[in-house]
Amino acid sequence: MRSLALLLSLTCLGSGAALVLGRQLLQQRAWPDPLAPAAALEAQRRFEPDPVRRREAALLLVAAEEQRQEVSLGSGAGRTDAKPAGDGQAGDPQRIAKLLRNQGWGRDPLAAVVLKRAAQSADRTGDQAGSSRLWQQLLARFSSHPASADALYRLGRDQPALRQRLLRSFPAHPAALAAALESGPAGAVHLARWGARWPGADPVIASACDPERKNPSSLSGQDRDLLARSLVSLGNLEAAERCLDGQAGSPATQLERGRLLLRSPENRDEGEALLLALAQQHPASPAAGQAAELLAESTSSSSLERLGELPAPLQESAAVEARRALVVGQTSSAVAVLQRWPRDPASWELQWRLARERLLQEDWRAAAVLLGTSALDTAALPAPVDARRRFWLALSQWQQGQRPEARAGWAALLARHPGGYYGWRASLRLGRGDIDLDPATAPPLLAPPWRPLGSGLEDLDQLWRLGQSLEAWEQWRDARAEQSLEGPERLLLEGRLRRGVGDHWTGLSQLEQANLQLRADQCPTVKQVAESLAESAFSAELNQAGRQIGVAPTLLAAVARQESRFSTAVRSPAGAVGLLQLLPETADELTSGPLAPEALEDPQRNADLGALYLSQLMARWEENPLLVTASYNAGPNAVADWLGPWLDTLPELWVEAIPFPETRIYVKKVLGNLWDVQSQKLPVCP
Repeated sequence: MRSLALLLSLTCLGSGAALVLGRQLLQQRAWPDPLAPAAALEAQRRFEPDPVRRREAALLLVAAEEQRQEVSLGSGAGRTDAKPAGDGQAGDPQRIAKLLRNQGWGRDPLAAVVLKRAAQSADRTGDQAGSSRLWQQLLARFSSHPASADALYRLGRDQPALRQRLLRSFPAHPAALAAALESGPAGAVHLARWGARWPGADPVIASACDPERKNPSSLSGQDRDLLARSLVSLGNLEAAERCLDGQAGSPATQLERGRLLLRSPENRDEGEALLLALAQQHPASPAAGQAAELLAESTSSSSLERLGELPAPLQESAAVEARRALVVGQTSSAVAVLQRWPRDPASWELQWRLARERLLQEDWRAAAVLLGTSALDTAALPAPVDARRRFWLALSQWQQGQRPEARAGWAALLARHPGGYYGWRASLRLGRGDIDLDPATAPPLLAPPWRPLGSGLEDLDQLWRLGQSLEAWEQWRDARAEQSLEGPERLLLEGRLRRGVGDHWTGLSQLEQANLQLRADQCPTVKQVAESLAESAFSAELNQAGRQIGVAPTLLAAVARQESRFSTAVRSPAGAVGLLQLLPETADELTSGPLAPEALEDPQRNADLGALYLSQLMARWEENPLLVTASYNAGPNAVADWLGPWLDTLPELWVEAIPFPETRIYVKKVLGNLWDVQSQKLPVCP
């Protein structure tokens, strides 16, 4: 008996140990992600012993189903954060419902996402009873999870109290913003505080202060100021003035009004006066310092006089002193500012603007003195600013006969900043590579590879890994709420999340802001931003247009990124439409007939016509990339007037001499984009 008892004990211990060891071995395996083959995921969903992994495989298959249908139907305009709350994504709802069946178990937050996606599929199949049951189950089990915002939105259609709960509990969630929009003027203050840029919010916010509205006087002064500030941020100054009702507004609102007025020449004087008054009346406020910076950036002669009327502490600022040094134009005055404020963006801009003047005069020695001064803290420079400084310093040395120093400078630039316009020019100067405009040899566009999000937030990273980009974005937006996007790391994170849901317009803007905030010595983050910026969208459409017309698809992507940030529905003030921002009259000429502007929102048609126009420019300018890109922005007739000897002898200087600042920047941006897409060169971090 003792032997039997001992044998049973050893057997139980062995079984327990085997179970523990097996569990550990299971946990040590790599977790599935979007790179896993569909067949492997299907097998895992059916036969995997670990239920957590079965659920993850099911969610990845859901994401693959949605991606498959998006590809088969065409990319369309791309998804944005304007997607109606609670709506399912693409994909066969029956297939999705099957994949998610019995996967909403447990208290893991992922169960809330499963219940939401299952409820959406039931909605789409018309199973109202099943949908209602799933939404209610989600709300009962996960009342504080962001997925419950969609449950409150759906169930609140017939229960106003649930809509109010939604606005209180998840104010920044897309579901809450959609609900506020649907409530009309009553939701204006909520939209102004939590989502002024939500599609359709502008007219609703403006209507709150309409004098014809019932009882607009019920708004508090604080609410009116908030409404006005949000309207100014949207460019609706007229409606903002109605909300202010003759009041000046808070310092923050005055600042935004002044900023907006400065953008138009006819309103510049009014904007300068407003900013000066703000600085004088609230000299200790953060808004006053920003007002002084805006006045210093204004190019009018009157702005100089107003700088002299600023309170004394504000006159002793980097922005004001840099503007005065720029007017004086002496190297010694500029160096004094650089020495006093070596890490201030105003000093960096002063250095470049004076150096550019010397470069255009071909005063290479003076330019080298300014660009090579040790007064500036070069470690604090953003990567694009540092690349520009390094390139022109090396070119100035080259022109003075200092060839070894110049080559070493360009080599150092490529080691630190191999991408962008100046990476291309340095590579070309050293004979290490050039952009390729030949459609026969230029590489095709590749779909962006999946990369981990790396946010440091477990739930967010898990959703991204499981292909649930929209869920990740909504959770992040709900958690961020009113917090400003301070710091390049947060801009990088939100930029990637926005691009993940198809909002390339905002996402690329945030990535570009991150790039300008990063110091040159923050190499790992600089590398991540560069990777994200180089990712193209609509690669299938651009590849097809390139093959059909005979234009490098990478050139189309470079132009599209600069023209529209890959946004198919965007329209410029001049009336240009779509992916490559074609004017309807240009499109009419290319198609030999009238074409409705709405037709240009189709990404394939826009890409085809944009490629056709670029092919004409390529033929006219014998494939010179500088002339082709400048013509796409300013028109070939304008560019024909700018031809000169620098185009052949010093092409970089020819670009700097372009008389239109917009075109000058455009050429560098597009060709930098092209180099990034083709070369795929990233900084090598130590």
